[in-house]
Amino acid sequence: MPAPWQDHLRTRTVTSAEAVACVKRGSRVFVGSGCAEPVPLVEALAARSDVEDVEVLHIMTVGHAPYAKAEQTRRFRANAFFIGSNVRDAVAQGAADFTPMFLSEIPGLFRSRRIPLDVALVCTSPPDRHGFVSLGVSVDVVKSAVESADVVVAELNPTMPRTHGASFVHVEDIDFFVTGTAPILERPMEAPDKVSLAIGAFCASLIDHGATLQLGIGGIPNAVLANLGNKIDLGLHTEMLADGVIPLIESGVINGRRKTLHPRKAVTSFCMGSRRLYDFVDDNPFFEFLPNEFVNDPFVIAKNDRMVSINSALQIDLTGQVCADSIGTRFYSGIGGQVDFIRGAARSAGGRSIIAIESTAKQGTLSRIVSVLAEGAGVVTTRGDVHTVVTEYGIAELKGRTVRERALSLISIAHPDFRGELLAAAKKRHVVAVDQVPWPEKGRPYPVELEAREKFGDAEVFFRPLRPDDERLLRAFFYSHSPETVYQRYGAPLKSLTPQQIQDQCALDYDAEMAIAGFVRDGESDRIVALGRYELERATGFADLTFTVAEEFQSRGVGTWLFKRLARIARERGIRGFTGVVLAGNVRMMGIFHKSGEPVESRLEDGKYRVVVRFDGEIQNRE
Repeated sequence: MPAPWQDHLRTRTVTSAEAVACVKRGSRVFVGSGCAEPVPLVEALAARSDVEDVEVLHIMTVGHAPYAKAEQTRRFRANAFFIGSNVRDAVAQGAADFTPMFLSEIPGLFRSRRIPLDVALVCTSPPDRHGFVSLGVSVDVVKSAVESADVVVAELNPTMPRTHGASFVHVEDIDFFVTGTAPILERPMEAPDKVSLAIGAFCASLIDHGATLQLGIGGIPNAVLANLGNKIDLGLHTEMLADGVIPLIESGVINGRRKTLHPRKAVTSFCMGSRRLYDFVDDNPFFEFLPNEFVNDPFVIAKNDRMVSINSALQIDLTGQVCADSIGTRFYSGIGGQVDFIRGAARSAGGRSIIAIESTAKQGTLSRIVSVLAEGAGVVTTRGDVHTVVTEYGIAELKGRTVRERALSLISIAHPDFRGELLAAAKKRHVVAVDQVPWPEKGRPYPVELEAREKFGDAEVFFRPLRPDDERLLRAFFYSHSPETVYQRYGAPLKSLTPQQIQDQCALDYDAEMAIAGFVRDGESDRIVALGRYELERATGFADLTFTVAEEFQSRGVGTWLFKRLARIARERGIRGFTGVVLAGNVRMMGIFHKSGEPVESRLEDGKYRVVVRFDGEIQNRE
């Protein structure tokens, strides 16, 4: 005997035109998300000529959205919670609506009937032997729509993967069925370009082993994933998945082993990608597809220790305000899950949120980092929420920083063509000091590849090039010195450094000028314990070298390590050697020179050694 659900399925299976006959004048119709858009049902709906004032609601969809065409405006009006390219022009022309909402809160609109749904059009897998269909690649807000709508119509598509988690709906909870034959929609992975790969490398440098990640779709997220091959035990708790996760899961980099919430599981709400991705998630218990009211809940997100969220933006001003949904007054996308994950990551133990953007738009003619946001631009993420901003030119840390420090950090990672005008605008608005030292006009992006960690006894030191936002740390480093250390470094009994002296040390081109600082953790902040720097004299091809090591880290080999690192960098940049002036009593500094393994020439004059180190032969890895 057939089960009751089989009779229900048989008697309710109709044509697409018959299925959408349930839509009446004035109906509110929900359309399934992303690549799970039920194309036959949408086309049948748009073909209806006998309806008026039908509101079509959805987050981003990948199909053609025929209901949003100009000739359909009397019968249909789209209402997007996230604007895709298929409805962007209609929204801009006032022929469609945009409802700004946090993705985590959209399901509540349906369940509470603040936005009641008359009909939900969705795409599912065919039923299994128990009568359950799967929502497949899009559980997100679809689950709440199916459970809230008065009438549910499902396209049963055999190419829809059966995903695990909260994706299952029983046949008897669906009112009408149509049989789909065309493959579900795909959105192939966007190959990252050179700029995206640079951004991805910077983002990857901020991700620790055992971190749990949230990533979006596009070139930058794919570039981040491409740079994570050397990480260990990463996890996923992300609103969406794309093809870029597959190699990392297959290689064991992403395994969820250290996750504190849903260990050994990748939590998501939807995926958009190629057939390869759909086959990968099909009947794969590693993936848990859960609705957005759970996946995007900041309090849930925060239960993942070491949570790292990576999101994009359209513009960011010098105080850290992020515009991500509009270009001026023109709505472009939506709030989505950016704020949900930024706030969740902020509350995670060891968590971090990152805004990753290209420094320019329109083929380099516009800076995405601006003095003030464009007129009408929406602030999706407030300046108080932003932790870290990354461009292809480096990393700007904003959390806990003053507006002046934020502005300096953001200018330093803007495209070099725009740094001068950004600094001038910041000075005019008194965001930074009027005598702020300008950035070098030419140079290299922040060299993340020079970052390193080394052990000296029981202490781990993190070495990296100085950045403009290190002024505060550099000043604290100076005041930590004994009078003897100050005298040996500067040749004078200085009591303080002027703002310009501090700025000069941080305004580097990372080519002719380089400074590598050693940092140790001090609670949730860092402090500098060592600093080595060189400055090239172009006329001679030699660079002047200086060192300072905090008293408690002297005689541990820190200075020698710094010397060798700087020598290697200088060689790679074509510098002929180092010069330096060392006080006769500075035995430790002279020892660093002589222990370096380089040929050293020194001459004593007036109580000071004039030291010359010449680089000869091939670069050797002596570190």
